[in-house]
Amino acid sequence: MRAIYDNVVIQIEITNDCYLSCSNCTRHVGHHAAPVYMSLDQIRRAIECTIDAPTRIGLMGGEPTKHPDFAAICGLWQELVPYERREFWTSGFKWGAYKKLIKETFQPNRIHYNDHRNYTGKHQPLLIALDDVIDDEELKRQLIDNCPFQSHWSASVTVDGCYFCEIGASLDRLLNGGRNAWPMEPGWWKRGVADFEDQVGALCGSCSGALPLPAYSDARGGRDKPNRDVISPSNLAKLRAVGSPKVERGDYELFDRKVGRDEIEAMRQGWRPREFRPFVAHSPEDVRKAL
Repeated sequence: MRAIYDNVVIQIEITNDCYLSCSNCTRHVGHHAAPVYMSLDQIRRAIECTIDAPTRIGLMGGEPTKHPDFAAICGLWQELVPYERREFWTSGFKWGAYKKLIKETFQPNRIHYNDHRNYTGKHQPLLIALDDVIDDEELKRQLIDNCPFQSHWSASVTVDGCYFCEIGASLDRLLNGGRNAWPMEPGWWKRGVADFEDQVGALCGSCSGALPLPAYSDARGGRDKPNRDVISPSNLAKLRAVGSPKVERGDYELFDRKVGRDEIEAMRQGWRPREFRPFVAHSPEDVRKAL
Protein backbone atom coordinates (compact mmCIF):
# COMPACT_ATOMS: atom_id res chain seq x y z
CA MET A 1 0.00 0.00 0.00
CA ARG A 2 0.99 3.62 -0.37
CA ALA A 3 0.84 6.54 2.07
CA ILE A 4 -1.62 9.26 1.12
CA TYR A 5 1.14 11.86 0.86
CA ASP A 6 2.82 9.65 -1.76
CA ASN A 7 -0.20 9.84 -4.08
CA VAL A 8 0.26 11.69 -7.36
CA VAL A 9 -3.24 13.15 -7.09
CA ILE A 10 -5.95 13.26 -4.43
CA GLN A 11 -9.47 13.22 -5.84
CA ILE A 12 -12.25 15.46 -4.63
CA GLU A 13 -15.31 13.54 -5.78
CA ILE A 14 -18.08 16.09 -5.96
CA THR A 15 -20.87 13.64 -6.93
CA ASN A 16 -21.53 9.98 -7.66
CA ASP A 17 -24.07 10.94 -10.34
CA CYS A 18 -23.31 9.94 -13.94
CA TYR A 19 -25.17 9.80 -17.24
CA LEU A 20 -23.54 6.43 -17.98
CA SER A 21 -23.83 3.12 -16.16
CA CYS A 22 -20.74 1.09 -17.02
CA SER A 23 -20.55 -2.57 -16.12
CA ASN A 24 -18.40 -2.96 -13.00
CA CYS A 25 -18.03 0.81 -12.58
CA THR A 26 -15.34 1.89 -10.12
CA ARG A 27 -17.91 4.27 -8.59
CA HIS A 28 -20.66 1.63 -8.56
CA VAL A 29 -22.95 3.79 -10.70
CA GLY A 30 -26.30 2.08 -11.21
CA HIS A 31 -26.46 0.74 -7.66
CA HIS A 32 -27.29 3.99 -5.85
CA ALA A 33 -30.95 4.61 -5.12
CA ALA A 34 -30.23 8.36 -5.49
CA PRO A 35 -27.09 10.38 -6.27
CA VAL A 36 -25.35 12.67 -3.79
CA TYR A 37 -23.68 16.05 -4.39
CA MET A 38 -21.14 17.89 -2.27
CA SER A 39 -22.19 21.42 -1.37
CA LEU A 40 -19.99 24.34 -2.40
CA ASP A 41 -19.02 24.82 1.24
CA GLN A 42 -18.00 21.17 1.51
CA ILE A 43 -15.97 21.41 -1.68
CA ARG A 44 -14.20 24.54 -0.49
CA ARG A 45 -13.37 22.83 2.80
CA ALA A 46 -12.19 19.69 0.99
CA ILE A 47 -9.75 21.76 -1.08
CA GLU A 48 -8.56 23.83 1.87
CA CYS A 49 -7.95 20.69 3.98
CA THR A 50 -6.01 19.02 1.15
CA ILE A 51 -4.16 21.85 -0.58
CA ASP A 52 -1.03 21.48 1.58
CA ALA A 53 -0.55 17.88 0.42
CA PRO A 54 2.35 17.38 -2.04
CA THR A 55 -0.07 16.15 -4.71
CA ARG A 56 -2.26 17.40 -7.51
CA ILE A 57 -5.93 18.05 -6.68
CA GLY A 58 -8.41 16.21 -8.89
CA LEU A 59 -11.99 17.19 -9.74
CA MET A 60 -13.92 13.96 -10.23
CA GLY A 61 -17.25 12.15 -9.93
CA GLY A 62 -19.25 10.22 -11.05
CA GLU A 63 -19.53 12.73 -13.82
CA PRO A 64 -18.55 16.16 -12.42
CA THR A 65 -20.57 18.14 -14.96
CA LYS A 66 -23.75 16.54 -13.60
CA HIS A 67 -23.30 18.66 -10.48
CA PRO A 68 -25.75 21.60 -10.68
CA ASP A 69 -23.03 24.01 -9.48
CA PHE A 70 -20.30 22.83 -11.85
CA ALA A 71 -19.41 26.32 -13.10
CA ALA A 72 -19.01 27.60 -9.54
CA ILE A 73 -16.92 24.54 -8.68
CA CYS A 74 -14.51 25.33 -11.50
CA GLY A 75 -14.32 28.79 -9.97
CA LEU A 76 -13.18 27.23 -6.69
CA TRP A 77 -10.39 25.34 -8.49
CA GLN A 78 -9.33 28.59 -10.17
CA GLU A 79 -9.39 30.42 -6.85
CA LEU A 80 -7.76 27.85 -4.58
CA VAL A 81 -5.67 25.38 -6.59
CA PRO A 82 -2.51 26.41 -8.48
CA TYR A 83 -2.96 25.87 -12.21
CA GLU A 84 -0.24 23.23 -12.49
CA ARG A 85 -1.86 21.15 -9.72
CA ARG A 86 -5.38 20.89 -11.17
CA GLU A 87 -6.77 17.72 -12.78
CA PHE A 88 -10.17 16.83 -14.21
CA TRP A 89 -11.97 13.59 -15.14
CA THR A 90 -15.04 13.53 -17.40
CA SER A 91 -17.11 11.15 -19.50
CA GLY A 92 -18.04 14.02 -21.80
CA PHE A 93 -21.47 14.99 -20.49
CA LYS A 94 -22.21 18.61 -21.52
CA TRP A 95 -18.77 18.88 -23.12
CA GLY A 96 -20.13 21.34 -25.66
CA ALA A 97 -21.62 23.58 -22.97
CA TYR A 98 -18.58 23.48 -20.65
CA LYS A 99 -15.66 23.04 -23.05
CA LYS A 100 -14.46 26.65 -22.79
CA LEU A 101 -14.70 26.70 -18.98
CA ILE A 102 -12.95 23.34 -18.64
CA LYS A 103 -10.09 24.40 -20.88
CA GLU A 104 -9.74 27.72 -19.02
CA THR A 105 -9.53 25.85 -15.71
CA PHE A 106 -7.35 22.83 -16.53
CA GLN A 107 -4.21 22.20 -18.57
CA PRO A 108 -5.01 20.13 -21.68
CA ASN A 109 -2.92 17.17 -20.54
CA ARG A 110 -4.61 17.20 -17.12
CA ILE A 111 -8.06 16.66 -18.62
CA HIS A 112 -8.95 12.95 -18.69
CA TYR A 113 -11.72 12.26 -21.20
CA ASN A 114 -13.51 8.91 -21.46
CA ASP A 115 -16.98 8.87 -23.03
CA HIS A 116 -17.11 5.05 -23.46
CA ARG A 117 -18.98 5.65 -26.70
CA ASN A 118 -17.15 4.32 -29.75
CA TYR A 119 -15.02 1.56 -28.26
CA THR A 120 -15.39 -1.24 -25.74
CA GLY A 121 -13.35 -0.69 -22.61
CA LYS A 122 -12.54 -3.19 -19.89
CA HIS A 123 -13.25 -3.00 -16.18
CA GLN A 124 -12.02 -5.11 -13.29
CA PRO A 125 -15.01 -6.46 -11.32
CA LEU A 126 -14.96 -4.83 -7.86
CA LEU A 127 -18.01 -6.26 -6.08
CA ILE A 128 -16.58 -9.72 -5.46
CA ALA A 129 -15.85 -9.64 -1.73
CA LEU A 130 -12.44 -11.01 -0.78
CA ASP A 131 -14.07 -12.29 2.40
CA ASP A 132 -16.40 -14.45 0.29
CA VAL A 133 -13.85 -16.05 -2.00
CA ILE A 134 -10.62 -16.41 0.03
CA ASP A 135 -10.42 -18.40 3.26
CA ASP A 136 -6.66 -18.02 3.76
CA GLU A 137 -6.31 -14.90 5.95
CA GLU A 138 -2.58 -14.56 5.26
CA LEU A 139 -3.18 -14.65 1.51
CA LYS A 140 -5.99 -12.14 1.80
CA ARG A 141 -3.76 -9.70 3.66
CA GLN A 142 -0.95 -10.14 1.12
CA LEU A 143 -3.35 -9.21 -1.65
CA ILE A 144 -4.67 -6.17 0.21
CA ASP A 145 -1.17 -4.94 1.02
CA ASN A 146 -0.32 -5.10 -2.70
CA CYS A 147 -3.60 -3.81 -4.15
CA PRO A 148 -2.79 -2.30 -7.57
CA PHE A 149 -5.55 0.31 -7.27
CA GLN A 150 -4.63 1.72 -3.86
CA SER A 151 -0.95 1.62 -4.84
CA HIS A 152 -1.42 3.51 -8.12
CA TRP A 153 -4.70 5.43 -8.08
CA SER A 154 -5.79 7.99 -5.50
CA ALA A 155 -6.96 8.80 -2.04
CA SER A 156 -10.17 10.83 -2.09
CA VAL A 157 -12.52 13.25 -0.38
CA THR A 158 -16.24 12.74 -0.82
CA VAL A 159 -19.48 14.06 0.63
CA ASP A 160 -18.87 11.67 3.54
CA GLY A 161 -15.26 12.66 4.32
CA CYS A 162 -11.76 11.39 3.56
CA TYR A 163 -10.48 7.98 2.43
CA PHE A 164 -7.18 6.24 1.76
CA CYS A 165 -8.60 4.71 -1.44
CA GLU A 166 -11.03 6.09 -4.04
CA ILE A 167 -12.67 2.69 -4.62
CA GLY A 168 -13.02 2.16 -0.88
CA ALA A 169 -14.71 5.57 -0.64
CA SER A 170 -17.30 4.59 -3.24
CA LEU A 171 -17.87 1.19 -1.64
CA ASP A 172 -18.40 2.76 1.79
CA ARG A 173 -21.01 5.19 0.47
CA LEU A 174 -22.82 2.36 -1.33
CA LEU A 175 -22.84 -0.31 1.37
CA ASN A 176 -22.44 1.61 4.63
CA GLY A 177 -23.72 5.13 4.01
CA GLY A 178 -20.18 6.52 4.33
CA ARG A 179 -19.84 5.78 8.02
CA ASN A 180 -16.16 4.82 7.80
CA ALA A 181 -14.97 8.19 6.47
CA TRP A 182 -12.31 10.18 8.27
CA PRO A 183 -13.25 13.75 9.18
CA MET A 184 -12.52 16.44 6.62
CA GLU A 185 -9.88 18.34 8.55
CA PRO A 186 -6.45 19.92 7.90
CA GLY A 187 -3.67 17.36 7.71
CA TRP A 188 -5.92 14.37 7.06
CA TRP A 189 -3.64 13.47 4.14
CA LYS A 190 -0.61 12.97 6.41
CA ARG A 191 -1.74 9.42 7.20
CA GLY A 192 0.74 6.67 6.40
CA VAL A 193 -0.01 3.02 5.75
CA ALA A 194 -0.07 2.18 9.46
CA ASP A 195 -2.91 4.66 9.90
CA PHE A 196 -5.26 2.94 7.41
CA GLU A 197 -6.22 -0.08 9.49
CA ASP A 198 -9.69 1.17 10.40
CA GLN A 199 -10.69 1.68 6.75
CA VAL A 200 -8.81 -1.39 5.53
CA GLY A 201 -10.61 -3.56 8.07
CA ALA A 202 -13.99 -2.07 7.25
CA LEU A 203 -13.77 -1.95 3.46
CA CYS A 204 -11.13 -4.11 1.77
CA GLY A 205 -12.79 -7.43 2.60
CA SER A 206 -15.82 -6.35 0.56
CA CYS A 207 -13.75 -5.39 -2.50
CA SER A 208 -11.93 -7.35 -5.21
CA GLY A 209 -9.59 -4.68 -6.53
CA ALA A 210 -6.67 -6.62 -5.04
CA LEU A 211 -7.70 -9.95 -6.61
CA PRO A 212 -6.38 -10.91 -10.07
CA LEU A 213 -9.48 -11.50 -12.18
CA PRO A 214 -10.38 -11.29 -15.87
CA ALA A 215 -11.56 -7.87 -17.05
CA TYR A 216 -15.11 -7.51 -18.32
CA SER A 217 -16.57 -5.27 -21.00
CA ASP A 218 -17.79 -1.93 -19.69
CA ALA A 219 -20.77 -2.29 -22.09
CA ARG A 220 -19.81 1.04 -23.67
CA GLY A 221 -20.97 2.92 -20.63
CA GLY A 222 -24.03 0.73 -20.26
CA ARG A 223 -25.23 1.36 -23.81
CA ASP A 224 -24.80 -2.30 -24.73
CA LYS A 225 -26.98 -5.01 -23.22
CA PRO A 226 -26.78 -7.04 -21.13
CA ASN A 227 -25.00 -4.67 -18.78
CA ARG A 228 -24.21 -6.76 -15.75
CA ASP A 229 -21.96 -6.44 -12.72
CA VAL A 230 -20.18 -9.45 -11.22
CA ILE A 231 -21.11 -9.76 -7.55
CA SER A 232 -20.39 -12.26 -4.76
CA PRO A 233 -23.04 -13.43 -2.26
CA SER A 234 -22.37 -11.15 0.74
CA ASN A 235 -22.26 -8.02 -1.41
CA LEU A 236 -25.39 -9.14 -3.24
CA ALA A 237 -27.21 -9.37 0.09
CA LYS A 238 -25.98 -5.91 1.08
CA LEU A 239 -27.00 -4.42 -2.27
CA ARG A 240 -30.47 -5.88 -1.91
CA ALA A 241 -30.67 -4.38 1.57
CA VAL A 242 -29.80 -0.87 0.30
CA GLY A 243 -32.19 -1.15 -2.65
CA SER A 244 -29.74 -1.28 -5.58
CA PRO A 245 -31.73 -0.57 -8.78
CA LYS A 246 -29.28 -2.65 -10.80
CA VAL A 247 -29.70 -5.67 -8.55
CA GLU A 248 -33.48 -5.24 -8.46
CA ARG A 249 -33.47 -5.44 -12.29
CA GLY A 250 -31.36 -8.58 -12.19
CA ASP A 251 -28.43 -6.93 -13.97
CA TYR A 252 -25.72 -8.98 -12.31
CA GLU A 253 -23.83 -12.26 -12.47
CA LEU A 254 -23.21 -14.19 -9.27
CA PHE A 255 -19.61 -15.16 -8.45
CA ASP A 256 -20.07 -17.94 -5.91
CA ARG A 257 -16.89 -19.96 -5.49
CA LYS A 258 -13.58 -19.91 -3.66
CA VAL A 259 -10.25 -18.79 -5.14
CA GLY A 260 -6.96 -20.33 -4.04
CA ARG A 261 -3.32 -19.33 -4.18
CA ASP A 262 -2.49 -21.38 -7.29
CA GLU A 263 -5.35 -19.86 -9.28
CA ILE A 264 -4.36 -16.38 -8.16
CA GLU A 265 -0.78 -16.90 -9.32
CA ALA A 266 -2.01 -18.15 -12.70
CA MET A 267 -4.41 -15.20 -13.12
CA ARG A 268 -1.68 -12.74 -12.17
CA GLN A 269 0.15 -13.47 -15.43
CA GLY A 270 -0.68 -10.67 -17.86
CA TRP A 271 -3.07 -9.03 -15.36
CA ARG A 272 -3.41 -5.29 -16.10
CA PRO A 273 -6.32 -4.19 -13.91
CA ARG A 274 -5.94 -0.43 -14.43
CA GLU A 275 -5.70 -0.49 -18.24
CA PHE A 276 -9.30 0.17 -19.22
CA ARG A 277 -8.59 1.22 -22.84
CA PRO A 278 -5.59 1.13 -25.22
CA PHE A 279 -5.13 4.90 -25.68
CA VAL A 280 -4.98 8.20 -23.80
CA ALA A 281 -7.52 10.95 -24.49
CA HIS A 282 -7.88 14.51 -23.23
CA SER A 283 -10.79 15.50 -25.51
CA PRO A 284 -13.28 14.07 -28.03
CA GLU A 285 -10.77 14.91 -30.76
CA ASP A 286 -8.21 12.59 -29.16
CA VAL A 287 -10.75 9.77 -29.18
CA ARG A 288 -11.52 10.29 -32.86
CA LYS A 289 -7.81 10.28 -33.71
CA ALA A 290 -7.25 7.07 -31.75
CA LEU A 291 -10.09 5.28 -33.52
